[in-house]
Amino acid sequence: MPTLRAMWSPVGQQVMMRTLGQPTQHYGIGAVNYHTGESVVLFRRRKRRREIAERLQTLVDKHPQQTIYVAWDNCNTHQDDEVEAVVRAAAGRLVLLYRPTYSPWLNPIEMLWRHFRREVTHCELFQTVKLLLHASQRFFDRCHQCPAAVLSIIGAHPA
Repeated sequence: MPTLRAMWSPVGQQVMMRTLGQPTQHYGIGAVNYHTGESVVLFRRRKRRREIAERLQTLVDKHPQQTIYVAWDNCNTHQDDEVEAVVRAAAGRLVLLYRPTYSPWLNPIEMLWRHFRREVTHCELFQTVKLLLHASQRFFDRCHQCPAAVLSIIGAHPA
C-alpha cells in the first residue's frame, strides 16, 4: 500500500488512490552503521522475534572482532529469549541501547526509513508486492553505493 502524503488537487476534489485489495505485508528489518553509513536490510513477511534475532546474529557474524552497539526502541519483538540468546552468545560484543518509547529521532535507522518511505512508497502504487520489494532493494542498493549520503540522512559525520 502506498503511504499517502499531502498532494495538490483542484479545490473541492479529493485525490483518489487506487488499491489492489487486501495488502500483503512485508517488513524491513534494518541496521545502519553510524560511523561508515553502511546499511543492511532484510525484507521478511513477518517481523517476529526470530527475524530480529536473525538480524542481530548477522551483525555479530559480519563484525567478529568488534563491539557492536545497537540503538533500538522497546518494541515487543526486541525482548525475547531468542534475542537474549544472541546477546549472550556474543559475549559482551553486542550492546543493546534501548531508546525511550516514541522517540524515533534518537534511532539513526529511523531517519533512513523516513527517507526510504519518501523516496519509494509515498503516493506510489505498485502493481505487485514483488515490484515493491524490488524498488525497496534498489533504494538500499543505491545507499550501498553512496554511504556518505546515508551518513548525511542519519545526521552523522564521517570519522
